[in-house]
Amino acid sequence: MADDLSNRGPQDRSRINLSEEWEVQYWTKKFGVTKQQLSDAVKAVGSSADAVQKKLGK
Repeated sequence: MADDLSNRGPQDRSRINLSEEWEVQYWTKKFGVTKQQLSDAVKAVGSSADAVQKKLGK
């Protein structure tokens, strides 16, 4: 099956991948934070979306 390029959400929504700019945009919009805040949270707790969400207080 071909990839749906219009679906720009992360493939694995349980992990945050900071190396893909479109994923960074997705997560910053979802959490309502800046790229730097997202990056700091990932560095502090790892790439788990749940852990980052808790760290950000969202």
